[in-house]
Amino acid sequence: MLEFLIAGGPFMILLVLTSLVSVTFIVERGWALQRHRVVPPAVELALEECQGESELRNLERTCQQQPSALARLALTAIKHLPWPKADNADSLQTLARHEVVQLERGLVVLEVVVGISPLLGLVGTLHGLITLFSDLGRTGLSENTVVAKGIAIALNTTLMGLLIAIPSLIAWSYFTKKVESLAVEMETLLDEFLRRQYRRRVTKDEPAALASAK
Repeated sequence: MLEFLIAGGPFMILLVLTSLVSVTFIVERGWALQRHRVVPPAVELALEECQGESELRNLERTCQQQPSALARLALTAIKHLPWPKADNADSLQTLARHEVVQLERGLVVLEVVVGISPLLGLVGTLHGLITLFSDLGRTGLSENTVVAKGIAIALNTTLMGLLIAIPSLIAWSYFTKKVESLAVEMETLLDEFLRRQYRRRVTKDEPAALASAK
């Protein structure tokens, strides 16, 4: 393996560094995008069970104890409950976009790695072939075994570039879909929460409105 890397020349060093960057972001996003870190079960349950004032206080306490994307959105929704529903929903959408950007952090790096790794590998191969034929031209050697070995070594960087790009593409696709799925799940939970809270407010205000009308 060490001989394979050394034979790749200077471009192999760039590819190794690229692979380290890719692995770092794959591990980091894999850890950060675990469902229980974005949508904690306790916060989800408190949101679903929230009906009256006591449940609302319990939800607020739970969100403060378990900071996460869903918790921050829920706290914003609670804070803005005195607002009209449309204004509260608009505020939530603005914060939700920010949270999604945070969840997608690092995915652009994986996307760049997917595009640049094969190109670096190809440039490394061309560099190796140019070096090989330049050396053959100077020395006058043209044995088939020498040429074949030189070409094989030159192709090492192309292989390495593909070995980096393919797993990075898989990870990028998986994490992108994961973020979309989590965003839809949070949107559904918060939409139902707002609907229940504003319906409760309307129901509570109806008797007072009827009494004043009389």
